[in-house]
Amino acid sequence: MIPDLEAGCSLASSITADDVRALRARYPGVPVVSYVNTSAAVKALSDACCTSANATQVVDAMASDRVLFLPDRFLGAHVQTQTDVELILWPGACEVHERFTGQQARHARERFDAKLVAHPECPPDVLAEADFVGSTSAMGRWLAQERPVRVALITECSMADNLRTQFPEIDFVQPCNLCPHMKRITLPNIHACLVELKHEVEVPADIALGARRALQRMLEVGRRERL
Repeated sequence: MIPDLEAGCSLASSITADDVRALRARYPGVPVVSYVNTSAAVKALSDACCTSANATQVVDAMASDRVLFLPDRFLGAHVQTQTDVELILWPGACEVHERFTGQQARHARERFDAKLVAHPECPPDVLAEADFVGSTSAMGRWLAQERPVRVALITECSMADNLRTQFPEIDFVQPCNLCPHMKRITLPNIHACLVELKHEVEVPADIALGARRALQRMLEVGRRERL
């Protein structure tokens, strides 16, 4: 079920299954790693999917000199700094994170005397200014270890709210951007969705099978990392 049919994702809509087929034809034999912010149809044509937390590990696990990394070009550029694998990037981006600029990041540091913590979906000039770059879970681990007095979280506002709750002793300043799609998923329409059983999402069996395979490949990488 999905509570609001208008709630989408700029990353998911930036690439289609036909785009992936064209890339596979252009780069035969090159494995495809797709970010989780993609459609089931795109995942079904991928060798593995990944999160921002495990993207580098999944890329390395492909055991290939080259990998097609889809669709976020900024996350891909960041992963490229963490691996020797050559990444072929798709020109997608998160409409929330791509709006941040390096100048905004510097301004937040100077105005608030804050440490800068940025999500890797941000542009490179933002990441270059940051004291730490990582997924939301990695941000939490960094904050727990470093315990800074004041932090500017350069990510989506709702994701930043979770960390504010987790670390009430840290002063969080607010340079975040709101995701218009996430904000469409409200408690009232979640309630209506469950009570009225709308709106149902159906994934064709063949697409679900392929997408599940890509997800399983990612989970296998995680299990190997823990051993």
